[in-house]
Amino acid sequence: MGAGVGRDEGVVGPVVVRTRDELDVARAGLRGRVGFVPTMGALHEGHRSLIRRAGKGGPVVVSVFVNPLQFGPGEDLDRYPRTFDADLAVCAQEGVAIVFAPTVATMYPDAPQVTVNAGAMGERVEGITRPGHFAGMLTVVLKLLNMVRPDLAVFGEKDAQQLALVRRMVADLNVPVEIVGGQTVREPDGLALSSRNRYLSAADRATATALSRALRAGADAVAEGPDAVLAAANAVLQEAASAEPPLERDYLVLVDPATFTDVGPEHRGPAVLAVAGRVGGTHLIDNLPLGFPA
Repeated sequence: MGAGVGRDEGVVGPVVVRTRDELDVARAGLRGRVGFVPTMGALHEGHRSLIRRAGKGGPVVVSVFVNPLQFGPGEDLDRYPRTFDADLAVCAQEGVAIVFAPTVATMYPDAPQVTVNAGAMGERVEGITRPGHFAGMLTVVLKLLNMVRPDLAVFGEKDAQQLALVRRMVADLNVPVEIVGGQTVREPDGLALSSRNRYLSAADRATATALSRALRAGADAVAEGPDAVLAAANAVLQEAASAEPPLERDYLVLVDPATFTDVGPEHRGPAVLAVAGRVGGTHLIDNLPLGFPA
């Protein structure tokens, strides 16, 4: 393999590559059905579950790249946790074949002039709170899929709108990859695992659990219909708005899982109850898939 490609002597772990050429050399050595998990690092148990899902049919490639295109002004790009040594240890423990850890210059040698338009779905729900986020996310995902050339790629269901948009992009642009969703992994208090959870103080966490509690309350009201689901979830969030520190709600929506448009009071079939808010300045999202019987 070329310079910079390969494991350190005496260390059992993934091949670490940082350039397109190194990735091409390492990728050429993989056999079987190649799985891919794109990440921004700060890996946790949720990422481990995605890696295990991706590795069911063959070797796994994991990318670690904090993508500046999907951060807006005033967001946490500079303080986003970067824990590469720990991430590499996780990948070694999970049997990852290749870790692709490019620099910004590798991914964007010039300021990109052509990017992926996230369409109407990208302007809804989370797209209202974070304008431009999904265009930046889809652009880097498409670049990574083209560079890694996996047979399947796994994305967490916690980011349900992201998963729906990636599936739409792959279908619309005829990208030859299977997109698989990985179940949301939760901490014992119900909080969905996220790399941003490390920002939270003990008091912040206590408030943040209102997100998952609101989802559970909504799920308990499914038999009464969509309006009851939203009302039950809303009651939990209203109480959390008076907590110390308070939960600053961004949205609570009940949407169609394919389009992320709001469902009506007579809706039957699948839906996603999605919620987002800020606690102590940290933006957190969560969702729960629901089904309304005919």
